[in-house]
Amino acid sequence: MSGRNDVGEMGGRGRPGRRRPRRSLGQKVAAWTSVVVVGALVIGTLAAYAKYRSFWDSIKRIDVQALVGKQPPKLNNAENILLIGSDTRVGQKGIGGSAAETPGGRSDTLMLLHISPGHHEVTVISIPRETMVPIYACPASDGTTGQQADPGQEELINAALDFGGPACTWKTFENVTGIHLDHFIELDFTGFEQIVNDLGGVTVCLPFAVDDPQSGLDLSAGRHHVFGHEALAFWRTREGLGTGSDIQRITRDQYLMVALVQGMEHSGLLHSPSKILNVVRDATNAMTTDSTLDQTAMLQIGESLQGITSSDVQFITAPNIPYPPDQNNVEFEDPQASQLFTSIQHDMSLPKSTKNSKSAKKSTTPTLDAAPSKVNVQVLNGSGITGEAGQAGSDLTNEGFNVVGTSDANNFDYTTNLIEYAASSDMPAVDTLKAVVPDVQVQQDSSLTPGTVTLIVGSDFSALNPAPSSSASPTSTPSVTAVGASDGAIKANTRICTDQSAFEGPDTP
Repeated sequence: MSGRNDVGEMGGRGRPGRRRPRRSLGQKVAAWTSVVVVGALVIGTLAAYAKYRSFWDSIKRIDVQALVGKQPPKLNNAENILLIGSDTRVGQKGIGGSAAETPGGRSDTLMLLHISPGHHEVTVISIPRETMVPIYACPASDGTTGQQADPGQEELINAALDFGGPACTWKTFENVTGIHLDHFIELDFTGFEQIVNDLGGVTVCLPFAVDDPQSGLDLSAGRHHVFGHEALAFWRTREGLGTGSDIQRITRDQYLMVALVQGMEHSGLLHSPSKILNVVRDATNAMTTDSTLDQTAMLQIGESLQGITSSDVQFITAPNIPYPPDQNNVEFEDPQASQLFTSIQHDMSLPKSTKNSKSAKKSTTPTLDAAPSKVNVQVLNGSGITGEAGQAGSDLTNEGFNVVGTSDANNFDYTTNLIEYAASSDMPAVDTLKAVVPDVQVQQDSSLTPGTVTLIVGSDFSALNPAPSSSASPTSTPSVTAVGASDGAIKANTRICTDQSAFEGPDTP
């Protein structure tokens, strides 16, 4: 596949294949340390203070329901909230440069907040902004021009916001992960420094002194309790530190979010109405949400978060590997990414890995196959033989698969059988179906809807293989906590000075 790496410069915006030169670190502002904490805090408390209409009315809302298309099915009562940090320079008081120098707005931070009320857990998944994904059709929204689907082409996931607004980011995320989203929260960075101050600052820990004139971070080795300006500088620091990668920056920022969670837990902030209102005031002025995140939804989410402590929260980066055509970018790593997304979809646990290194992970992480009853299959007749799709569908139903329909393929020229799927999140279902269909090929089609795979039956089809035992048998106490066992999640009760690997690299003193 070819790739569209980012939005172009002014005058060339959106041309596939044109890559805007990477901005200097001084222009890169991804001030989203507080997204998770503030997002949870706001939705958990604003409904209780709804009499403060000025706060409520200052939130910008977008109706995304008609823009995102068909969503993956919602399989449980867990809440999935997409957290978007926009790097727009419009109205940002000069932070990171002007809108003329850096037009548009990309999702420099993209995270999924997964709240599992039945299991009393929260998982926050960071999606690297340089992840390459298919280009999906998105209508114009929120002042954007929209984008046309471009099969075979890819773009950075952060570009979806620039081309189609939050609805396009929502649609892209659902299509590549198969995870049903309930809401989104977008914040810009004008209020970042004030919000950190409202939260009482945050503690960071450096294994060595850092003096970075690009970001403005200038701190000695050790622990420091910093406020808005220095917290922003810590978040922005990337090049010239460790490996200089966005992946490593995400890890450092996850530790900073850990520190924020711990600070809130121990400061008593959540028990101080006046302090909460300060945070809510500064957050709502810079917040955009979907129109369904109303007061009732906010109160329900807030209730599901009650009693959750730092030991119940974990941060994880979606498994990724370098993108072959451009090693500066990444793509999701399978089967690890598919396992993670499937566990979130079903709110269940993953098998633990015995890996001790990234290379070992590839060979030791077990594949999570879906149980046949969890596999939705559309069966198409690709041979023209009367009744073939119906017979194959009946056979699959007898093996426990969920056949959602049978029909004719677009032509009758198929000899071998073909399984088509939408996204990497469908691979567990593909593997289970592949095990029972003989002589079958597999092909990704990003135009399909995640959550349902298509079986095109060719003229060589005769009978199914017996269904093997599934490795996805449900546990008595399903939980996504086990995700961290195989993919290096950071628990929110972790000691913040244990993040040495987030600073290691060629630029380590």
